[in-house]
Order: sequence, then C-alpha cells, then structure tokens
Amino acid sequence: MLPEVRPHLSTPLTDQLKHQLGPASGTSQLDVERVAGIAVVASAHSGGYAAIGHLLGLLAALPAPTEAGERFWSDLWRSSGTAYLLPATIKAGVLESLTGEGTTLARQILSAVDEMTLPQRLAAAAVIGQALIESDHLPDLKTQVIGELWLRDLELTAWHVLHADRRSDDPVGRKAFREAWSNV
Repeated sequence: MLPEVRPHLSTPLTDQLKHQLGPASGTSQLDVERVAGIAVVASAHSGGYAAIGHLLGLLAALPAPTEAGERFWSDLWRSSGTAYLLPATIKAGVLESLTGEGTTLARQILSAVDEMTLPQRLAAAAVIGQALIESDHLPDLKTQVIGELWLRDLELTAWHVLHADRRSDDPVGRKAFREAWSNV
C-alpha cells in the first residue's frame, strides 16, 4: 500500500537536489554521476514516504472495516480498552495517509498504544494475531506472538513517520549539526 506522490510534499527533496547537484539548466544532460546523485538524495528522502506506506500496509493486513470485519474491530476495542484504533476514529488519518501525509494517523496510533495497559496490550495482540493467522493462513504460529510483533511494528512505524516529518533538513540546521559533531 503506497501513498500517492504529491508534488508539494517533495519540496524538501527538490531543495536537497538543488543544494547537492546545483540547479538544472535547460541544456544540462543527465550523466551517470548526476543520476546517481539524484538516486542517493531521493533514497535518503524516502524514509517518511516508505514509513507511511508500511503503516498503511500494516492496517491493510487487518480485516476490512466492513460488516464482515465488525466482530474483529469490536473485539479489538474491548481488548485494547481504547477507541483510538477503531475505523471511525482513524478513518480521516488513513485517508490523509493515502495522500502522503501520515502524521495524524501516526499520532493516533501512538496515542492508542500509550493508552493501553500491559494486560490490554496482550489482549489486543491476541485479537490481532488471531485475525492475522486466519487471513494469512499461518496456523502453526502463536496468535499472541504474531499480534505482539504486529503491534510493535505498528508502533515503531508510527514513530518513523513522525520522526521523518520533523522537517529539520535546512542549511542552518545542517551547519549547526556538523559543528556540534565536529567539536566532539
């Protein structure tokens, strides 16, 4: 599941390409070094985009929020003790994430995980694990383990989305970072 690519979200990438490679002129050609430079900068920039895609992929592995999946979602709500993970609660964040902006969804997920007590987290993991085992046909794996791995991945991926969105890649910040680390 990948979010759409939106031109306004690639401004930091565009700025980095201009900084690293210089402005493209109408007569400039793409030689191997320039293409490699673009690939390196694009790869470094893609962490947030990849994290949003992974977050959506994790949610897509769960039963769809339809009548058929209604029991799963009500069981998840009861077991986790939080409404932050319910489809009605995260719908706007999911739809926003499909456009490439995943911070709202990431914050909701981290709030949900933070709100759970350990017994609630274990119970939620069991519900999630059961759904994943049924949908992926993995009968030889323990539901608790699969569910806990899924929850950990969801939590860590939400953190990656928020961390990638910190928007601190500016020349002044980069210079201050370099100076700080040069003086160690």
